[in-house]
Amino acid sequence: MASENLDTAAQASGGSLWTVFAILGLLLLSAFFSGSETALTAVSRAKLRRMADQGSKTARRVIGLTDDGETLIGAILIGNNVVNILATSLATSLALAVFGDSGVAVATLVMTVLVMIFAEVLPKTYAFANSEKVSLLASRPIGALVKLFYPVVIAVQYIVRAALSVFGITLEKGAHVLSHEAHEEIRGAIDLHHYESGGVKKSDRDRLVGALDLSDRDVSEVMMHRRNIMMLNADSPTQELIDNVLQSAYTRIPLWRDEPENIVGVIHAKDLLRAVDKLIRKDGGGLQSVDNLDILKIAMEPWFVPDTTSLADQLREFLTKKSHFALVVDEYGALQGLITLEDIIEEIVGDIEDEHDVETDGVTRQSDGAYLADGTVTIRDLNRYFDWTLPDNEAATIAGLVIHEAQAIPAQGQSFVFHNFRFDIVERVRNQITRLRIRPLNRT
Repeated sequence: MASENLDTAAQASGGSLWTVFAILGLLLLSAFFSGSETALTAVSRAKLRRMADQGSKTARRVIGLTDDGETLIGAILIGNNVVNILATSLATSLALAVFGDSGVAVATLVMTVLVMIFAEVLPKTYAFANSEKVSLLASRPIGALVKLFYPVVIAVQYIVRAALSVFGITLEKGAHVLSHEAHEEIRGAIDLHHYESGGVKKSDRDRLVGALDLSDRDVSEVMMHRRNIMMLNADSPTQELIDNVLQSAYTRIPLWRDEPENIVGVIHAKDLLRAVDKLIRKDGGGLQSVDNLDILKIAMEPWFVPDTTSLADQLREFLTKKSHFALVVDEYGALQGLITLEDIIEEIVGDIEDEHDVETDGVTRQSDGAYLADGTVTIRDLNRYFDWTLPDNEAATIAGLVIHEAQAIPAQGQSFVFHNFRFDIVERVRNQITRLRIRPLNRT
């Protein structure tokens, strides 16, 4: 009898030992899943793409996994939950055999500490610091896991979408829960390196962010307004037209007939001068021979674009058509302004001035720290020049922002405080705020 009891005890002891080994093995698997999840979501896709271009098959495998982030994370979470639940169940069974009724509490406490430290914090910390290395090592087994659990993941995704639809939340088919807007990720990285580490200078940040913003900005936000456009009457005497073109700071000038809204062409200064030179040489006469010149025959056909066109789309159109100039119209076809290739480039690199440009900064710093600004100065320029954060989603100019916030057209002499700035209306012409004083508040 005693020998039988000893055999039973030995068997129980051996069984308990194997249970401990099984728990440790499951914890290792849990650590692997946790670390792989962190590494695959934190790894730089730019580095992976460069490695893949250099012939790395492993890097291509990682890119393939991360392309469908929702399925990847779903498979890892399923695997991780399975091993964690199994490890906890084995630990509870073992603790009940050793400690009796208090075994549940002991197992809960011990497994919570072990899972939190060794299966979550430790592997994720290491994987975050070595994301590239860990992701490459884990790509093959995680790839097999994704294939194994793919049907289960698809079923889970279906259930999740169905459950969310009950609450009125609809995810489009093919939309990935874990995917991020690429522009926002890039912008976040730029801001991080600029504001925290200082690795990106302000001028470089402005150019990079400016390029990213082209898709979010319309031509109406940067165009020259119609009231500032220099236009010529196509029926004016030829000599008068030539004089006006020569005196203008612009090389491309719209031509109208009957009324300013009726744009019939765009004259380029070079085309006009070539035509004049050719005519003079042909007739052998002086400038009086230009009276026979039909300016519309050498003018370019006007190109009209909607005011809702994004700057990114307009830039592509400029490059495709090999043109630098377009007229902006609203939904009714009414002329709103004009946009040039230089206007779009300036949104990226800042103001480009040449020997014919007139200083149009429109902002003067005063001795008390305030700024005297023209109402037509854009909010984007103010934010860029002075590193301010005035909102530009409701208005493009600083005068427009004041009108939007005041919900009325302010009178001269009125003052307003919003967005941590004080705005004093210095000058108003009819319904237009032409000059205002801006003072930042609570700034050092």
